[in-house]
Amino acid sequence: MSRQWHTSEAQAARYADGSLPEADAWSLEKHLESCAGCASRVSGVVRGTAAGAVLLDVRTAVLAAAGREVTPVPAQGSGTGAFAGRTRLLWAVGPAVRGAWLVALLVVAGGAMLLGLTGGAPGARMLLLAIAPVMPVAGVALSYGPHADPLHEVAASTPGGGFRLALTRTAAVLAVSLPVLTLAGALLPASGAPAAAAWLLPGLALTLATLALGPLAGFRTASAVTAGGWLCTVLAPSPQEIGARLARCLDGAPAQSAWAAAVALSALVLAARRTAYDRTY
Repeated sequence: MSRQWHTSEAQAARYADGSLPEADAWSLEKHLESCAGCASRVSGVVRGTAAGAVLLDVRTAVLAAAGREVTPVPAQGSGTGAFAGRTRLLWAVGPAVRGAWLVALLVVAGGAMLLGLTGGAPGARMLLLAIAPVMPVAGVALSYGPHADPLHEVAASTPGGGFRLALTRTAAVLAVSLPVLTLAGALLPASGAPAAAAWLLPGLALTLATLALGPLAGFRTASAVTAGGWLCTVLAPSPQEIGARLARCLDGAPAQSAWAAAVALSALVLAARRTAYDRTY
């Protein structure tokens, strides 16, 4: 949004009473991160509502419990707004790149490289390609929902939460897992395995399918369905045939085209179901 655009008193009032359409509320919140004048205008309107008094009481109680003196919050300048924007971004992506999932990602990539480069497992790339598509799915499942964020219900009910927050954390998971796993695969001996990047479209399709199913069944259940389905396809019933199954699933234009179609279909379903993220669960 252009920084030359500013909110009106009428729009601020609609934002404060919750009648502003969701897309407009998202746009306004983004603008407020970098415009001190509009932030001050909206803050003044919100303070004049019944919710403003409640928020002031909550803030006073929280600060009193922390032993801090309540002081007025100064208007944001450009530097403060930029810092606040970075802080919000770090808060948004934090659950996506911390904890057991990040450790598991590094263990999978590092373990595959250790086995492959030391000669202990000539089929290390094959095993990595079998596991790689489920790593982003696990990251998404562990980064969004009440189990990942104590303030999930509060965050999900805001215009900046819900669907937008889920996409932000998914992007953080993909930004970490895609280069790490692809680079690890590229450094391993091929040994007849598909290309190191062959897992990218399947991984993206499974991740989008998990996002689409998440509001319906819960993210951990959705990830169990999508990741479990993939692992059963490539590993069961006989792990000895993993090479042939991976070749059918990943190798060649027909397989990759099918996964590209799955990505497009999952994205369309996710877009159609985006309003499901407006409800906390």
